[in-house]
Amino acid sequence: MRVTTDQPTGLRFDDGDPVRAASAVARFGDGWLIAQDDATHAAWVRPGGVERVRVIPPVDGHETFSSADGTKHLKPDFEAACPIGDGVLLLGSGSSPARMRASLVTPGGGCTVADLTPLYHAIGDALGLADGSLNLEGACVAGGRLRWFQRGNSAAGVPSASVDVELEALLAAVTGAGSDRVGVGGVRRYDLGTVAGVALAVTDAVALPDGRVIVSAAAEDTPNAVDDGPVVGAAVAVLADGHEPEVGVLPRPDKIEGLALRSSGDTGAELLAVVDADDPAVPSASLSLRLSW
Repeated sequence: MRVTTDQPTGLRFDDGDPVRAASAVARFGDGWLIAQDDATHAAWVRPGGVERVRVIPPVDGHETFSSADGTKHLKPDFEAACPIGDGVLLLGSGSSPARMRASLVTPGGGCTVADLTPLYHAIGDALGLADGSLNLEGACVAGGRLRWFQRGNSAAGVPSASVDVELEALLAAVTGAGSDRVGVGGVRRYDLGTVAGVALAVTDAVALPDGRVIVSAAAEDTPNAVDDGPVVGAAVAVLADGHEPEVGVLPRPDKIEGLALRSSGDTGAELLAVVDADDPAVPSASLSLRLSW
């Protein structure tokens, strides 16, 4: 598989503020919704500009969160974004109690937020993870179910993996139309190789029409699911049941946190990707990825 990219483009809101900590992206209305994992608002990138969209109410009065302010433990950490009808479902990473929430965002400006702690615990049990090791960083709809990806951490002995979640039951739990009991199964584990001795770990996922899944991956040298570390390499991979992953290493070690499918065909696909600078003062960036197979 051959992968080519363009130069990253910095993202700023119309008022000049940087789009911070871009962690997921999905088609939304006439543009793209980009989650900021350390803020209560997402960025809606539209033909006429970039505006804020609320995805969660203020948390203890805070709209943004950081280590410097002593509020990092409060951040929602929305790390996955899936288009659902005309809205987008944002999903927390589950790496701490505050991060076990979902938000269903609609173009009219509404958001429905739900605590999904029982589901996150069920996923951790299905993956056999110890407390504090859960770090769900990507999701896509595949075969009518939500395939939700655990970001691996080789330093902690945790492989990249995924589970399949009952999508209808999940949406019912988020909207309050059903119970918080959501079926979890279909555990898969992945070995995407290494870059400079650091294992590549899944950071996001999109499904192709033929049932295959494209994932982004970062080789980030970090000891746990919460702290950032140096990124020494990045890649994308095509996953298909019964086949070894087809991996393409990117020319730059951009920490791609979000993927969205622009187009696909028999010979390749084009993706929109967002990159987290790991610095709230530096704008996150977007870039195009072109895959040829």
